[in-house]
Amino acid sequence: MAADPFVLAGREYRSRLIVGTGKYRSFEETRRAVEASGAEIVTVAVRRVNITDPAKENLLDYLPPERYTILPNTAGCHTVEEAVRTCRLAREAGVGTLVKLEVIGDEKTLFPDVPATIEAAKILLKEGFQVLPYVTDDPVACKRLEELGCPAVMPLAAPIGSGLGIRNPWNLRIIVEQSRVPVIVDAGVGTASHAAEALELGCDAVLMNTAIAGAQDPLTMAEAMRLAVEAGRKAFLAGRIPQKLYATASSPLTGLIR
Repeated sequence: MAADPFVLAGREYRSRLIVGTGKYRSFEETRRAVEASGAEIVTVAVRRVNITDPAKENLLDYLPPERYTILPNTAGCHTVEEAVRTCRLAREAGVGTLVKLEVIGDEKTLFPDVPATIEAAKILLKEGFQVLPYVTDDPVACKRLEELGCPAVMPLAAPIGSGLGIRNPWNLRIIVEQSRVPVIVDAGVGTASHAAEALELGCDAVLMNTAIAGAQDPLTMAEAMRLAVEAGRKAFLAGRIPQKLYATASSPLTGLIR
């Protein structure tokens, strides 16, 4: 995999698995799960997990920025103003300018508010942030965000935390085909086969949290996800056989013994 790096915002990574840091029983369990996953990028909900106050137990003591790329996110934000303010807070805390942008439009489904996401992205990009937007699996919205200057797009596979897996592979294929920036599947992954499918479709990476943190054995699931992402990427690079309605013999039909 070293010969096939994942390039995001000008930086190369070996792993194509990005993991969240919420819902674990402790920061120590978070650390162990991240290590088992092999992830080099970890996303942190700035409004929910402490990364700004060194006087309190701090996630960065367990996942040091010199070892991991810390990707602050705006989870829990429902307006442009909230999302922009949260990103600014993360930058002031010294985490950096690479951010995952979430502007939630519906509390039940946690689907993103796409117009608000685009508006927040415009503001943050002008301020020098590198914005990774969580968005619906809408090819038009993804293209608009790419054209604004986002270094990647992050279409959902299914509602956040649902574990339903990829509900619309056809839209994801269109997004992959049209995009000149990395496509990172975000939200809805539930198990290893879902992660493999995302990479098999040609997506560049996959981001997940609940699928690992909510598993009965998070450490084993983290390892399973690491292997699934590697297998899915290899399968994509190998070039799968075409799907056909009827059978094709595995052995040649010429030169048969009569």
